[in-house]
Amino acid sequence: MEQKWSIRLIRFAAVFGIIGTYLGSHMSGQMDYSLRPIHAHILLVGWLSVFAWGIFYKVYRVKNKKLVSIHSILGMAGSLGLTIGMWMYTLNPFNLGDTFVLVFFIVGGTLLLLAFALFVAITFLTEKTADQ
Repeated sequence: MEQKWSIRLIRFAAVFGIIGTYLGSHMSGQMDYSLRPIHAHILLVGWLSVFAWGIFYKVYRVKNKKLVSIHSILGMAGSLGLTIGMWMYTLNPFNLGDTFVLVFFIVGGTLLLLAFALFVAITFLTEKTADQ
């Protein structure tokens, strides 16, 4: 289970990595840094955190396999929801209602917070191996 989610998380992170670096390159070329917070969250949450989770699942075995799936889905949904919500909150490109945009942003952030909290618990639920 961990191996399957490991590669999924790493691939998901890679997509965030290319989007984040493209956004940074675009901002630099345009000399317009108004999207700095979005760029930073894409790289820190979408690239770095999700990648680290993928590596963790590559290295460690978790006692409760269902938690791996729940955490991974929460982490990916939260990363996507937070960064898209932040983008919509900043630019509102579709002229959606302010309440909807704010709720979308908050739900994404909350899912990500839950993923981080669950990850803390998972780190204490690893199986012992010969080298531990």
